[in-house]
Amino acid sequence: MSARHTGTGQAPAACQRRYDVLIVGAGPAGMAAARAAAGSGCSVALIDDNPAPGGQIWRDGPGERLPAQARSLRHAIAAHGRIALYASTRVIAAPAPHTLLVESDESDESAMHLQFRNLILCTGARELLLPFPGWTLPGVTGAGGLQALVKAGTPVRGERIVIAGSGPLLLAAAATARRHGAHVARIAEQAPLSRLTRFAGALWRWPSKAAQAVALLDGHYRAGSHVVEALGDERLRAVRISQGGRTVALACDRLACGFGLVPNSGLAALLGCPLDPESDAIAVDALQRTGLPHVYAAGECTGIGGSELALLEGRIAGYAAAGADDRAGALAATRARWHAFAEQVRTTFALDPALKTLARADTPLCRCEDVPLSAIQAYPDAWMARMPSRCGMGACQGRVCATAGRVLFGWTRSTPRPPLSPARIGTLMLDENGRS
Repeated sequence: MSARHTGTGQAPAACQRRYDVLIVGAGPAGMAAARAAAGSGCSVALIDDNPAPGGQIWRDGPGERLPAQARSLRHAIAAHGRIALYASTRVIAAPAPHTLLVESDESDESAMHLQFRNLILCTGARELLLPFPGWTLPGVTGAGGLQALVKAGTPVRGERIVIAGSGPLLLAAAATARRHGAHVARIAEQAPLSRLTRFAGALWRWPSKAAQAVALLDGHYRAGSHVVEALGDERLRAVRISQGGRTVALACDRLACGFGLVPNSGLAALLGCPLDPESDAIAVDALQRTGLPHVYAAGECTGIGGSELALLEGRIAGYAAAGADDRAGALAATRARWHAFAEQVRTTFALDPALKTLARADTPLCRCEDVPLSAIQAYPDAWMARMPSRCGMGACQGRVCATAGRVLFGWTRSTPRPPLSPARIGTLMLDENGRS
């Protein structure tokens, strides 16, 4: 199993591949899992919808240089004879036990069934976006979205940028923008100063995080403040920020606003893995096993915890999926230390209930279909809202609006149905034996 599938070869239309371990997601957790499983003697397939491994946290692009750890893992995966990398590849469905139907963007003949003995889900997380007046104006993105745009080459030199929302991602996004020549006018963190002070005082337990926090310090950072409204006609011109009981207006060219991260657990839900009812994280045991036989999970999809925890969970899952339970168990104490850090982050940056009231009746909740809050807030879940209003039927398929609805209205989670991603007709016609 030494072949590479990274877009340079043409896979036949009705293709099957079999592996001991199949890993979905090539971020830190997936890369660590692949290396651990392959090093234990397994044949491994690693798939990701990005053109190169690294996930969102280690995304590179023009002018970006990956951290040494990311470069080392990429090199190790590329050089390992037991790891097949399927880049620019996404999961479409699970048509049969121990089988995923996948499709690549690289070719019209790239649909295939990947069969596995054990599956590791490392599907990461996405930004939580909450609606507020003006949030659909051109120039308004998520904080992570700004990072991705800048790393992909979007020019921001000389632009005035306001970053708002909650969590460590705000400081990271600000640092990326500044590095590419932007002027960061304000970083508005909704968490109160008292919680941030306690958090900072506890960072001595995680020296690497303390050093990172010092490096990211910014004089424009303000605690206990949040976005009220984005202003502009054809595009963003200014933003109103609530801070210390008063509202200030700041002129800006871009607003990057994200309210933390939520696990990407759609594939896990489709497979039938139990999820945490509050966070939607995939429930796992001490060896990263889900409630479904032969399925493991690691990284942010099991709970938001940062790259250090994701790397550890990936190694544990990789070893466990390969049958090396003793090596997996030896990492438990270190993982517990980083679980404690994740809990500190969760409690520090818990969202203020006032953020649920930012949107007005005419504020769009579903940006894809332009559905206002007033049209859907009375429905009990995303599915019921979808039927009369088309909420969630656009390009994002509810990933933004249904997730926001869970926060704003307490909507229950809807179990996804295949296809999980847009797919070609030929891909959907493949049967469970890989024939069209």
